[in-house]
Amino acid sequence: MQAKAFMRVVLAALAIVIIIARSAQAQSVADFYKGKTVTMVVGGSPGGGNDALARALAGFIGKHIPGNPEIVVNDMPGAGGIVAMDYLFARAERDGTVFALVENNTPLEPLFGTEQARYDPTKFNWLGTPSTEVSLVLVWHTVPVNSLKDLKTRITTMGANGAHSAQAFDVRLLNETLGTRMKVVNGYKGQNDIFLAMERGEVDGFPNLYYSGLTSTRPNWLPQHLVKAILQYGPEKLKELPDVPFAPDLISKPEDRRLMQAALAPQALGRPLVMPPGVPAERVAAMRKALVGVFADPAFKSAAVKLGLIVNAPRTGEQLQDVIDQAYATPPSLLGRLRKLANP
Repeated sequence: MQAKAFMRVVLAALAIVIIIARSAQAQSVADFYKGKTVTMVVGGSPGGGNDALARALAGFIGKHIPGNPEIVVNDMPGAGGIVAMDYLFARAERDGTVFALVENNTPLEPLFGTEQARYDPTKFNWLGTPSTEVSLVLVWHTVPVNSLKDLKTRITTMGANGAHSAQAFDVRLLNETLGTRMKVVNGYKGQNDIFLAMERGEVDGFPNLYYSGLTSTRPNWLPQHLVKAILQYGPEKLKELPDVPFAPDLISKPEDRRLMQAALAPQALGRPLVMPPGVPAERVAAMRKALVGVFADPAFKSAAVKLGLIVNAPRTGEQLQDVIDQAYATPPSLLGRLRKLANP
């Protein structure tokens, strides 16, 4: 009887310890973030679409995170977004005080064999995205290109961050699958710099500008006919631009269609938000929940509309992880073509 009584006391004490531990854990996220400053790294330059979205998010997400930390935005452009990803993987704090809005090509760069991409996307903590993305091939209004046929017959210069940037990759993809003759002009620091180069006549256009990036940063360009949208490509065709040809519908060869489908995985990632590897699971879960709350927040959605931001198809961190896992299961024969496009 004494042994049984002792075991009952031990089990009761253990239950109390577990309850206290769980209660402490439930409080720990709020306790941790209270009074903290959380940095949102932006894998792009000031004035770009990611920068606009990040600054909009920064005004709302703090109230959805337990403890209500202050949010500051830190733009970190370079190498088509790879600089920011390398920072997150190798040098960023892993305690939950750093998260990022990154370029959606960057999770696929290691898969494509990009040497500069020295990180493992499967080890990051993916948080979510406000939408998927559709890319546009845009040319300045004075450029004598008005159709896909013109892109196939005229050498058209396109601004890019670098040889391994998403802009350069997409130019090579479209040239190979559609027979266009676009030519990359490298060396621009970010999206806004390419915009300025278009206005100055240094380049003819932008090969993969997200529609959401256009509406948030240059909302007057299409309505005022300052640019021409020649082609669109992504997970699905934009209802806002029904007359602009949709690249996946124009490819005749099945193997080329499969190639484009695999290559467009970044668009399915939308504008991905992510935390470094090794962040405590409860803080990752809190951040994922906070993003769900922000994307559903009527005040944020109203602000997004005013800024021209598109928040129309939120995806969770788990859904982003599924996209990445599927991409990394690409068949070797197809992967070879993708890597050749990524590393010409």
